[in-house]
Amino acid sequence: MRARKIIIDTDPGQDDAVAILLALASPEELDLLGITCVAGNVPLPLTSRNARIVCEAAGKTDVPVYAGSKAPLARPLITAEHVHGQTGLDGPDLWEPQMPLAREHGVDFIIDTLRAQEPGTVTLCALGPLTNIAAAFNTAPDIIERVQEIVMMGGAYFEVGNITPAAEFNIYVDPEAAEIIFRSGAPITVMPLDATHQVLATKPRVDAIRALNSRVGQFTADMLGFFERFDVEKYGSEGGPLHDPCVIAWLLKPALFSGRRVNVEIETQSPLTLGMTVADWWGVTDRAPNALFIGDADADGFFDLLTERLARL
Repeated sequence: MRARKIIIDTDPGQDDAVAILLALASPEELDLLGITCVAGNVPLPLTSRNARIVCEAAGKTDVPVYAGSKAPLARPLITAEHVHGQTGLDGPDLWEPQMPLAREHGVDFIIDTLRAQEPGTVTLCALGPLTNIAAAFNTAPDIIERVQEIVMMGGAYFEVGNITPAAEFNIYVDPEAAEIIFRSGAPITVMPLDATHQVLATKPRVDAIRALNSRVGQFTADMLGFFERFDVEKYGSEGGPLHDPCVIAWLLKPALFSGRRVNVEIETQSPLTLGMTVADWWGVTDRAPNALFIGDADADGFFDLLTERLARL
């Protein structure tokens, strides 16, 4: 089988970094055309720096990295240093990347790539706020029907919010962008907190990654050692959830996940529930389904896949 062509749109973030590593470790299945960075977990200069650090850690410096949107479509930027640290990748010893940023703007790269590739052959893997993809759709609506699928980490239903009582961070940062995506008609698969909170980086799982005795294994374990402290304190869980790598794991092994096709609408008006993903899980409206909303994940199978793939780098 030919490798699936993907663009990763991201705001690294430790869990974003692990998602990038998982994709880089899977070239037989995934042809990573480029990484586009967006402001989110930390501002754009740091997310575009962090993406290049991750590529260098993996020894994969031939993947182009693009800087994209530095702020949401219509709102001031909200960041999450309280979760990810001041660099966004706190934990390991970081360095100044030698990889240059690609010159093209990330939004232009998304547009140009979708126009250049055969229709229905490029999947957009959205790991952060949806600003870049929404901006591309607004600028070039002809590309929407050329998208194979959007697989995104964002939102929640039963798990409600992690940045407000009602909203998940990626959607909350740019709810207008999320609304554009969910109303675009493009095929969408959503990895919400309902699924990702099941995928916990417990101590035995992190120890297994560290035991790979490789640069990538040490780098990943150091990131996760820092990243878990926030969720362990907040939720009382046994480890931090690996949200974003679920997007890549879905492409590699969809049998690890299950969900329902439902309608998802984004709240953009209410101060109380801004950024809420209103998922019609029980089918109580007549709104047509517009997304596959994942509800369950096989955590052991996920970490078996992740550890095996990281061992390849």
